[in-house]
Amino acid sequence: MGALLQLEGVVSGYGTVRVLDGVDLAVPEGAVVVLLGPNGAGKTTTLRVIAGLLPTWRGRIMFDGARLDGCRPYDVSRRGVILVPEGRGVFPALTVRENLQVASRADVTAGPSQRRGAVDDVLDTFPRLRERLSQAAGTLSGGEQQMLALGRGLLARPRLLVIDELSLGLAPQVVEQLFATVAELKARHQTVLLVEQYVTHALHVADLCCILDKGRVAFVGDGGELRSADVLTELYMGQRSPRSGT
Repeated sequence: MGALLQLEGVVSGYGTVRVLDGVDLAVPEGAVVVLLGPNGAGKTTTLRVIAGLLPTWRGRIMFDGARLDGCRPYDVSRRGVILVPEGRGVFPALTVRENLQVASRADVTAGPSQRRGAVDDVLDTFPRLRERLSQAAGTLSGGEQQMLALGRGLLARPRLLVIDELSLGLAPQVVEQLFATVAELKARHQTVLLVEQYVTHALHVADLCCILDKGRVAFVGDGGELRSADVLTELYMGQRSPRSGT
């Protein structure tokens, strides 16, 4: 598989504070790539740079062979890179139906019937949302809001779906349901870049795992190698100097 997304020596941060210190990252087309690392490693910052919410100070970001760094967030999303941010980002005052209808308009090539079909597909993926169509999004449970956020992202027909903290603050049963959805997306060959705290769940769906440490990629490999207790302890928990893998 070729790389759909490629970060090459990306440096970025907030104000004058450097957070990313030369990130190299490749996301193959059709793969699920999981980005792990301790708090403060730069995981969310990496996603924000990809989405155009933060500038790239140095390095470059390539998406499908074209430069992505320097693009505005709107242009990044129009190219097919859709971010589902931490905190879910739904419209709380709108109903579930209205949230989905608004999101369906992101696909400017689709007609009304195609948009309705796309919404139906999302409701088939998340049957619980079908039961809540007339309910205000702000009154949904945390898990239901996350389902709605993912559904909104899928309605944009992303080439790359970028998810920040899929399971944050959710009950274990809901987390299992959400990861089952990621597994379904993987079966459909949807390219996904996922920041996640549940290492065990992440390893079960990941084609490739990357660990960030102090703004750099410290490990790249498949889930089998990362399942080693030594690797998890030494790299993820930051108990020794990072190394790079293949």
